[in-house]
Amino acid sequence: MTKFLISFPASAMDVPAEDMPAVSDASRAVIREAKAAGVYVFGGGINSEVPSVMVAADGSCTSETYRETRELDGGFCVLELPSREVAVQWAAKLAAACRCAQELREFYYDPES
Repeated sequence: MTKFLISFPASAMDVPAEDMPAVSDASRAVIREAKAAGVYVFGGGINSEVPSVMVAADGSCTSETYRETRELDGGFCVLELPSREVAVQWAAKLAAACRCAQELREFYYDPES
């Protein structure tokens, strides 16, 4: 089985505030379905209210990020699935629930993870 990252940036969710409870309910229903199917690994939303820090090998922290990830926000989940085709089906379910397109990325196989 392969692990897939399904995600979207916060800016992709252009949903009126009054619709957010329905979007939350729908997305949580998909996550519950993934858990019931035994394919859910982990998921959540990036807390944009807490600034990210860069941690060096010596443990020191600076208030910076990699340029490419400055705007890493939004929601994501990791599912363990038998094929890319099945991953596309789950991403489509989340796209419908969240009312925005989802990015789909595949993790490299690591026998220790």
